[in-house]
Amino acid sequence: MNVHIRFLGAAGTVTGSKYLVEFNGQSLLIDCGLFQGYKQLRLRNRDPLPVLPNHIGAVLLTHAHLDHSGYLPLLAKEGFHGKVWCTTATRDLAQILLPDSGHIQEEDAAFANRKGFSKHAPALPLYTEADALDSLKLLHTVPMDRAFEPLHGWTARFIRAGHILGAASLLLEVGGKKILFSGDLGRPDDMLMLPPDKPPAADAVVIESTYGDREHPDEDVLAELGPALQRVAARGGTAVLPVFAVGRAQEILHAVALLKANGVLPHSLPIYLDSPMAVHTTDLYDRHLGEHRLNAAQCRDMEHVAKMVTSVDQSKAIAQQHGPKVILSASGMATGGRVLHHLALYLGHHRNMVVLTGYQAPGTRGDSLSRGSKAIRIHGQDVPVRAEVVQLQSASAHADASQLMDWLRASPHAPHRVFVTHGDPGASDALRQRIERELGWRALVPEHGSTWAV
Repeated sequence: MNVHIRFLGAAGTVTGSKYLVEFNGQSLLIDCGLFQGYKQLRLRNRDPLPVLPNHIGAVLLTHAHLDHSGYLPLLAKEGFHGKVWCTTATRDLAQILLPDSGHIQEEDAAFANRKGFSKHAPALPLYTEADALDSLKLLHTVPMDRAFEPLHGWTARFIRAGHILGAASLLLEVGGKKILFSGDLGRPDDMLMLPPDKPPAADAVVIESTYGDREHPDEDVLAELGPALQRVAARGGTAVLPVFAVGRAQEILHAVALLKANGVLPHSLPIYLDSPMAVHTTDLYDRHLGEHRLNAAQCRDMEHVAKMVTSVDQSKAIAQQHGPKVILSASGMATGGRVLHHLALYLGHHRNMVVLTGYQAPGTRGDSLSRGSKAIRIHGQDVPVRAEVVQLQSASAHADASQLMDWLRASPHAPHRVFVTHGDPGASDALRQRIERELGWRALVPEHGSTWAV
């Protein structure tokens, strides 16, 4: 009897990670992510899964980012009652991320209904904050590198992947087969996170390809960010940095703390972290010392370099602060959240700046800004883009193409097949070709909804 993988997300796209593994009448889901970006992808979030939620035996999360965990409240709401296995730090982050996701969806739906710009009447969230809180009861933690049994006769083990706090690759053993899921792999030279561990031997590997066709530049975040913020401060402008609340916000805070300590930026330059989720996430680095590169003093510096903004009134008050300032706000691709209000306010003036701090998925507002759009649509209005737009090339939490290849190359022996996922079509196919050409391994890019035997 064969083991099968059904690719229910992150196939042909960089979002919505969901892999259903089936064997002998049982199934479990590796990752449970939301689709983000293009509207036709986001609409998939409302399509029913091709398997009933109560027929899924367990869920295993590689990490807490919403494109890997954000569908979980909906899965639970629709009848999944099994265990959700993850690392301790992933649980801690999910406790922040998932309720916030539900809250933002409720806020966005309410705002759309008040302003009347939704095509749906009324606009409804996928799930609520209460739904997300309910789903958290399903989380069960297991330490990194410890084998556990998610279902009877199935064995799994999380392996450090870098990327963000708690992020893991996953080795699954079932039906005499070993399947290795890379999760999102971090960089060996990441400013915050420790490098990924070497991969164990496996019969099949499912590898992400976010940067499958690109290499990171030699310069680091400090060399890119310092001059950009110097420019905007010198002209008295405001820099808006859309940041991912988990990982990217903390990397930028750490970089700004170093830039101020080194005299590159004036100590008086006001910095705001306007994201309750990012504020709470920053607190977690102290709790998980040893899982990242920062020591306790560096964690304190990261926490104190910015004014932490949590309430809506505090967020609105930032606009009353005249003179140069830097605002970090979620979301990282400007798909929702408070950053949209800041962009609407500051995009129209040439003195200001938008700093894009990472990968921008096609179809997002961040992607439109990175490609030089003259206007972007925010809350039903076209907002002109007159501010300087800077795209950081070095602030990525993902391994680049050569680093992905190095990780695969460290495998004890060649797998029978490599499935290349979690990338735009060009990036995934470029990595597939490199795997076949340089390693001589069989590799393919699975289509959305396809099923493959292992």
